[in-house]
Amino acid sequence: MSAQDARPLRIVVADDQASVREGLVLMLDLLPDIDVVGSAADGRQALDRVAEQHPDAILLDLHMPVLDGTEATRQLTADHPEVAVVVLTTYADDTSVLETLRAGARAYLTKDADRLHIARTLHSAVAGLSVLDPRVQATLLAAASAATTPPPGSGGPPPGSGADGQPLPDGLTRREAEILALMARGMTNAEIAAALFLSGNTVKTHINRVFTKTGSRDRVAAIRYAHDHGLD
Repeated sequence: MSAQDARPLRIVVADDQASVREGLVLMLDLLPDIDVVGSAADGRQALDRVAEQHPDAILLDLHMPVLDGTEATRQLTADHPEVAVVVLTTYADDTSVLETLRAGARAYLTKDADRLHIARTLHSAVAGLSVLDPRVQATLLAAASAATTPPPGSGGPPPGSGADGQPLPDGLTRREAEILALMARGMTNAEIAAALFLSGNTVKTHINRVFTKTGSRDRVAAIRYAHDHGLD
């Protein structure tokens, strides 16, 4: 067991509604594997609390005054990349989801999640995993279904180029770039397989090739690569 596993997760809770914020603090602090070390009523306070407490994760609402959750996520990811950002909000529209995941959030939950689900998600996010609420997954799948890949021989761009015909970086194929883009949207391997009508093993093989070609150690690094190269 690692040192991190042997102690409770240290988290900060940020929500502009006092009743929600205080309820989350009380609810989560009762769990033996969670230690709430700070709370914040807006995005700027959230940044300050993280800088003061150096938590493992922050549970963050999206629509807050002074600095909203998406911009707070962007700054937290830049200044404190070791802190897992877990969004907990009432909003599950594709714009909110995609903007926040692109900003660096590792997980996205809606406020009907119970405390055990929230706790499990915090642990998973700290371990580097992406977790999405089922409603959020459905939203992303619906958005992804609008994008189609031209069949062979249909006059589409060459295999080693993007939709605009420009060469893809680091030798990525069009399919690898497509899978990388879906990863950047927070989709799991199973969801990517379903969206592209591929087997799970095929998706895994493509992702391993993406890791190798982009020099990415893990999924988080690959998603950051996608953002940096405009492949999301």
